[in-house]
Amino acid sequence: MFSAFNMFVALFSYRYLRLVVNLFAFCRLRPIPIPENPRLTSQDVTVVIPSIEGDGEGLEDTIRSILVTEPFEIILVTLHANLTRAESMVRLMGTSKVRIKSVTYPNKRRQMVHAFPDIKTDITVFADDDVLWPPKLLPWMLAPLEDEAYGGVGTNQRIRRAESPSLQQRVYGYLNALYLERRNFDCASCMYMDGGLPCLSGRTVAYRSKILKDQLFIHGFTHEEWLGRYQLNADDDNFITRWLVSHDKKIAFQYHKEAEILTTLEDNPNFVKQCLRWSRSNWRSNITSMFCDSIWRKQPWSTYAVHQTTLLQWALLWDCLLLYLYLTSTEMWSDESQTMGLVVLLSWMLTSKFIKLLGHYIRYPVDCFLLPISIIFGYLHGLIKTKAMLSLNVTAWGTRDGADDDDAYRMIHISRKQHEAGYSTLCQTVESRGEKCEYTYRVSHA
Repeated sequence: MFSAFNMFVALFSYRYLRLVVNLFAFCRLRPIPIPENPRLTSQDVTVVIPSIEGDGEGLEDTIRSILVTEPFEIILVTLHANLTRAESMVRLMGTSKVRIKSVTYPNKRRQMVHAFPDIKTDITVFADDDVLWPPKLLPWMLAPLEDEAYGGVGTNQRIRRAESPSLQQRVYGYLNALYLERRNFDCASCMYMDGGLPCLSGRTVAYRSKILKDQLFIHGFTHEEWLGRYQLNADDDNFITRWLVSHDKKIAFQYHKEAEILTTLEDNPNFVKQCLRWSRSNWRSNITSMFCDSIWRKQPWSTYAVHQTTLLQWALLWDCLLLYLYLTSTEMWSDESQTMGLVVLLSWMLTSKFIKLLGHYIRYPVDCFLLPISIIFGYLHGLIKTKAMLSLNVTAWGTRDGADDDDAYRMIHISRKQHEAGYSTLCQTVESRGEKCEYTYRVSHA
């Protein structure tokens, strides 16, 4: 039977081995360099932007920053109701490189797929409608894709800090900045260790067009189910990442200043709803990766460092248990020794909560004064995570006007018989090409 000290050592090792190894890996990762004579250029890229509003200053800034990189074309997919506004905005911008398409309902997956027939280039880049690109982004994104083994390339991300923010905006903006900083750290570390990462974020990501246009992919992408009951329309970037890994396509994460996009996140009370949406996505996708896709076979470190944390990482619980086990196992020590050990333990626990975010504090030293807020939020996030776990059937956006006009459309209840009928028809088509047809059925029923 484990003694309290052995349990303390086991929990401490589980809790912090990930951090120590990831710190080493993060420092070691280098981006894939741009070749001297690249085969792929910006003219091999079509950028697809799914957007609800279809216009606005933020979207216009996004398009202008993308145009600077000189892609072959930009396809803006909005709603029928906002088509006229989108056309007016593009006309006033005076560019012929933006094609506009529209769908009836706000549904990001179907907006993305709606652009596929018009893509003529080898590479497709998806971009959100609130990002800003650096001028040399495309060469860095295309560098890994020179190797046919790669199917997707992600970018590192920073928050667009508000100008003259209120106290509320400063606090929420700080928490958002740390979220992206932590994500960059995890992606870079896992990429170095085993070529995995949490997810290729849809804010800006490149894929081979032939992967996206494959009928098996399109069917799986537009018919993914959760719990075998509902057609899932959220978590689009998680699905594509899992698809690439399960189909033995390598993925890359270009951690480089010239491959760094700027984005906006909720800097108001909607921040909590945003966190709920992210947490639900993590629950659904990571469970699917571990128990349906057996991702641990291909990416053992990423499974330990990222995917299993959805199930087992509860900061407040583990920190309290660590302290309890330490005090229990050292109760026979002298008061001086026990106190000294406790100071060391608490110092380490505190250091672990900001060491991988050090880059942010170096860039913005004034944010060091907000560190207590991030620690408190880290503990309270367990409540958000619990609520997300109990509401995995919810896929509403929750934080964006117009995105949730018809949630019944976003989560269409479909019967197993209806799904199998559609799948059977697709398989007949695929198998007529002499290919196996098995993956879509497995993923869509995960």
